[in-house]
Amino acid sequence: MKVLLIYPEFPDTFWSFKHALPFVGKKSALPPLGLLTVAALLPPEWTLRLVDTNVRHLTADDLAWADYALISAMIVQRKSAHQIVSQCKAAGLPVVAGGPLFQSEHAQFETVDHFILNEAELTLPPFLADLERGCPQRVYSTSDFADLHHSPVPRWDLLDLKRYATMGIQFSRGCPFNCDFCNVTAMLGHQVRMKASAQIIAELDALYARGWRGDIFFVDDNFIGNKHFLKTDLLPALIEWQKKRTGNMFFTEASINLADDENLMDQMVHAGFSKVFIGIETPDDESLAECRKIQNGHRDLVADVKRIQRAGLEVQGGFIVGFDHDSPSIFQRQIDFIQKSGIVTAMVGLLQAPAGTRLYDRMKKEGRLCAESSGDNVDGTTNIIPAMRMETLKAGYRRILDHIYAPAPYYQRVRTFLREYKAPRVRGRLQFSHILALMRSVIRLGLVGRERLHYWKLLLWTQFCRPRLLPNAVILAIYGYHFRKVCEKHVE
Repeated sequence: MKVLLIYPEFPDTFWSFKHALPFVGKKSALPPLGLLTVAALLPPEWTLRLVDTNVRHLTADDLAWADYALISAMIVQRKSAHQIVSQCKAAGLPVVAGGPLFQSEHAQFETVDHFILNEAELTLPPFLADLERGCPQRVYSTSDFADLHHSPVPRWDLLDLKRYATMGIQFSRGCPFNCDFCNVTAMLGHQVRMKASAQIIAELDALYARGWRGDIFFVDDNFIGNKHFLKTDLLPALIEWQKKRTGNMFFTEASINLADDENLMDQMVHAGFSKVFIGIETPDDESLAECRKIQNGHRDLVADVKRIQRAGLEVQGGFIVGFDHDSPSIFQRQIDFIQKSGIVTAMVGLLQAPAGTRLYDRMKKEGRLCAESSGDNVDGTTNIIPAMRMETLKAGYRRILDHIYAPAPYYQRVRTFLREYKAPRVRGRLQFSHILALMRSVIRLGLVGRERLHYWKLLLWTQFCRPRLLPNAVILAIYGYHFRKVCEKHVE
């Protein structure tokens, strides 16, 4: 059996980094980890070919070569997924689909032959068994959750590693919290399920053996969902792994209660973690209570962020406007919070209600659903009718983005962060892509960019005040260029 594994293209979004990737000579920020894991679950005698359309085109030769096409996608890849399914069907190729997009919208893909929903460790084997018997069903789903101890090492050999800026691995699934706008628990449950430390080390060793020396993203929705296991098992194993290897830095996602555990933060930094994304959402306690973000309520969130930064972890933050309790003052409050906290990578979006969430069910019951969720956090759209006038909400949203990503406040925020940030104990290996990024940033940002004065002031300030963090300053300057491009495109 010859199988084509196809990953649809991401549009130009906040997290695509499409405007930053050319600085380092890469095509995509991350590989399709789900497809690589599925590939490892397929019969070993099958011949596999991966086509990530973010790094190369799907060709007629690809389609003619294959017996089956397997497609995985997220909601934000909806448009590209429809196009790819059409290409496959026009070529007479049977299509098997899975992933978050098809989990919530499989009814909208009438021409797909088979759907492997939920977690592939559970639903793919019965499909394969039925396929071998010649009687595959159209939909395979389950309400059970997979035991991650049986999840295989992803098929890194299918990748051209040079095309990617970072790699991704997964340690756990599920989240103990219950935010009403988040579909993570609807898909993956509240119980945090983990791989064994030996599995993670095996995945890291496999990447290292293939020559990967760059950053690695632990894609868990809440990496610290089981603190005890992290502190007593995984992090000590990662610290030992770092002693024998050089060049790999880690980053991940976590909840704000990370700030309460100095020992955990210290262990993460020793293990090589340098960045963490945290859903801050809003500084308004009433809006936090509304969305059941209880872990963020009644805290000094700015102090929490700075505590994490001082421990040696850069905080990237997610923010939302459009809650029912939001008043017009929320826009300036969000600006003030972001600037004061020094969260440089600040993703600000309008509240959306993904299918399968409690927010979606409430909006549907109240007759306030007006579209499907775009899956893009920063495209200035919402699929609900907000309590605030839509014109006021969109104008306030534009005001936030126009301010925080304008060169002057953005570069000021970078300096605020660098003043707080503790230089990492584990440092990545200098690579050619880093030198390339510096050279191209000097030309693009320092010579012709409208931010060139701010760029040179930042680099000079960093060289004299925080010289070890000069690479961080260059990277964040490049990020700012990407964020401004995205905002200019999506927010009119």
